[in-house]
Amino acid sequence: MDNATDDQQRSRPRVGHIQFLNCLPLYWGLARTGTLLDLELTKDTPEKLSERLVRGDLDIGPITLVEYLRNASDLVALPDIAVGCDGPVMSCVIVSQRPLEELDGARVALGSTSRTSVRLAQLLLAERYGVTPDYYTCPPDLGVMMQEAEAAVLIGDAALRASLHDAPRLGLQVHDLGQMWKDWTGLPFVFAVWAARRDFLEREPATVHEVHEAFLASRDLSLEEVTKVAEQAARWETFDAELLERYFRTLDFRFGPEQLAGVREFARRTGPTTGYPADVTVELLPPARD
Repeated sequence: MDNATDDQQRSRPRVGHIQFLNCLPLYWGLARTGTLLDLELTKDTPEKLSERLVRGDLDIGPITLVEYLRNASDLVALPDIAVGCDGPVMSCVIVSQRPLEELDGARVALGSTSRTSVRLAQLLLAERYGVTPDYYTCPPDLGVMMQEAEAAVLIGDAALRASLHDAPRLGLQVHDLGQMWKDWTGLPFVFAVWAARRDFLEREPATVHEVHEAFLASRDLSLEEVTKVAEQAARWETFDAELLERYFRTLDFRFGPEQLAGVREFARRTGPTTGYPADVTVELLPPARD
């Protein structure tokens, strides 16, 4: 019996989970459905989870859009599950001391936690506002950033705190990257997709489909009970339940045709300078065989 248990534990898929608030509904749903017991779950930042998946230290997990596009030949994306937005996102922002069109040559601090948000901010500033700032990378602390920079790019919980609490108090402008992209292209934006390593899918196709179904069920349950998710999260977060519910409802966890069009548009605009083909192929997990 002990040996069988050990074999069962070793065979659990190694799955990543983003430890930011934007993925709390997915984690909450996994806990509620009991699926967590079936996964070897690793929680970390989007950037570190992406590196683990690319290295092969994870079998399935979220990966930032830029890293997915760079490694698409080794990965298969899971349909209808992503972290994105169709308009504002609230947690990916540019905080600035001056209008964005005045940032040419200005110092702009880049939070070091997401290559996709950074690349999106650089793309918008260059092509929509026609400016080329002097970028540098630093930890995502708005107070430190504003001591040396005219603007800062922040994501995740740090962005929520900065845009909702700190920036208004300091008289800073807040620009939502999701809304900026929507206004510019008319498309949703996807910050991270879920993907399986192609070699793992070839070995364990049934497992990949089971994990995919578990995340879809978790997402659906969490959105059905989003008020409860927000109320529980507010017990240990600095944000109240009303704001958290608005945030969870603002996020777009879908990955369908419109989101795929947004991914392709981003790849077309950024591929030549970011290390992947402008027409990179996004391969989706096929339906399970009966």
